[in-house]
Amino acid sequence: MTRISTVELRRVRLPLVHQFRTSSHAKRALEHILVTLTTTDGDAGWGEIASPSGPFYSAETVETCWAVARDHLAPLVLGADWQHPRDLPLGRVRGNQFARAGFDMAAWSLWSAGRGVPLAQALGGTRAEVEAGVSLGIEPAIDDLLAQVELRVAEGYRRVKLKIAPGWDVEPVRAVRSAYPSVPLHVDANGVYTPAHLPLLRELDTLGLLMIEQPYAPRALAELADLQQQLATPICLDESVEELDDLVTALRLGSGRILNIKVSRMGGLTAAVRAHDLAVEHGLPVWCGGMHEFGLGRAANVALSALPGFTLPSDVSGSDKYYARDVTTEPIVSVDGLVEVSTTAGLGREPDLGFIEANTTDRIVLPLP
Repeated sequence: MTRISTVELRRVRLPLVHQFRTSSHAKRALEHILVTLTTTDGDAGWGEIASPSGPFYSAETVETCWAVARDHLAPLVLGADWQHPRDLPLGRVRGNQFARAGFDMAAWSLWSAGRGVPLAQALGGTRAEVEAGVSLGIEPAIDDLLAQVELRVAEGYRRVKLKIAPGWDVEPVRAVRSAYPSVPLHVDANGVYTPAHLPLLRELDTLGLLMIEQPYAPRALAELADLQQQLATPICLDESVEELDDLVTALRLGSGRILNIKVSRMGGLTAAVRAHDLAVEHGLPVWCGGMHEFGLGRAANVALSALPGFTLPSDVSGSDKYYARDVTTEPIVSVDGLVEVSTTAGLGREPDLGFIEANTTDRIVLPLP
């Protein structure tokens, strides 16, 4: 049995090396919450709550995650006896997937390190390296976007994702496709389109895209199913699948043909592995999406991407694309579009404690009552 004696929460803020804009908002810096679970034996596991600052991608924010982690999740795990991360009673908290994900990740980190096995192996991973894609935001002009694509293609990334929004869709995508006819390319709308945009989506359907990610709002699963019937390009589900039941509904309706599995969006590695298994059972290709995680969360994403069903390039691009310096002593590195899966026991990355301390904006330690 394992028992948690302390929970430490840290809010850490890092600037982005390049502004990132989506259909809903722009960001120049990110503040994430790092979770440290320490056992009565003195062993520690780290996790990351990679929620956005504002309620644009989901209803959660840094503020809501901080409150839920402090007031509800920490008391649930402190003193709880468990043998496996699945045993922790995190599911007693409804919703709040980002907050739960940080605790679940820390538990998996602690559990795998304690057994001397790499996290990827503990999750069921089979790959020594994973293919990395890259996600590019909305730029001021098409030439700026083309410059970003040129940079990332030169770095060897295996797939390029373009954020789109009404007014920034067909023309920039067509320009990128014209300049890079053979590069695997997909677009991500973050749910901003409606059935009224069908003619525009049909234009995108002619551009040889790998997928169109989340064109309609998260709960519009019936409308997404109707749209998929009218497009040759696969629809990829992201925000629509927060719980495993959402995936069951989407599969029943035929709402998409590809699934983006995000550790943060689904409440942690435990739920992400279950989503992977269900998708594989139904022949649905999956890939691992990201939330601009720091090195700790990014390491967990790499480990998850080693599972056999992740047959498409995942958003596990190198840390240097986002941060001049990361919170781990060794950053995630992409070489020719490939990221090595760690063979070190546990998460595979060590926290850079001095750098984390220098960039901490708030900290709380919750002891066992």
